Amino acid sequence: MKDLIHKAETLVEALPYIKDFHGKTIVVKYGGSIGKDDLTNFASDLILMKYVGIKPVVVHGGGPQIAESLEKLGIKSEFIAGLRVTDEKTMEVAEMVLVGKVNQQIIAAIQYEGGKAVGLSGKEGNTIIAKKIEIEKILKQNGIKKPKKPDLGKVGEVVKINPELIKSLEDSGYIPVIAPIGTDYDGNTYNINADHVAGKIAGALNAEKLILLTNVPGILDNKKNLISSLTESEAKKLIKKETISSGMIPKVNCAFEALHEGVNKVHIIDGTVKRALILEIFTDSGIGTEIMV
Repeated sequence: MKDLIHKAETLVEALPYIKDFHGKTIVVKYGGSIGKDDLTNFASDLILMKYVGIKPVVVHGGGPQIAESLEKLGIKSEFIAGLRVTDEKTMEVAEMVLVGKVNQQIIAAIQYEGGKAVGLSGKEGNTIIAKKIEIEKILKQNGIKKPKKPDLGKVGEVVKINPELIKSLEDSGYIPVIAPIGTDYDGNTYNINADHVAGKIAGALNAEKLILLTNVPGILDNKKNLISSLTESEAKKLIKKETISSGMIPKVNCAFEALHEGVNKVHIIDGTVKRALILEIFTDSGIGTEIMV
């Protein structure tokens, strides 16, 4: 009986969050570093969100999968400020992996669990308009030492999000699953950091939350303790001290972009934790790091 009562109390705890988030969009960035075994849990969490009236939108990465494919082809990877240097060959591999493999795996998992999902890249419907990233600006903003002749190649940044196709899919009962590939006005294709895309899409959709799923508990201090909440000024200091480094830098920057564009809250959480999304959205304590302006 005690176990049954505990389950009932858990449902009651979730009730105010279900009321607050009903009919609202929550953008979830699914990190490529999260293992395949966790995809089923992720998919069922999304379907529960959908059934209680939340509109989930998924943006996914695929860094480890791209790295694996590049290694098999004998193509070496180089990173600047946590972003992969992308020449023409790397771009071809990245698009193939993101659109043709990772995107399809997530769709299949959602549909296997009983949901409806549609996959797209930023090319469809001109959803993501991009341009070549200004790497020197990023290095300066984050206080990172400038390497010789910094050039990321076919790495882009978002110029504009056209959200009409995403909204149409939401309104039709589908979960949009978006690969972070965009084009410029001349038709050139760019690989874009998935965190950056997720933040921009969250802003364009006036999302209630942006949740970044990764394979670590959140942002850690120099003693490897979890930082439960963080402001923009505090984060910039930690970047300069290199406490926040590598792939966590784009996550933090995209969090502030999203907040400045109207998203209410951004969270960085461990997607390998079972029921991670449910714990974050429907419980009082939540998990991971909450980012605030």
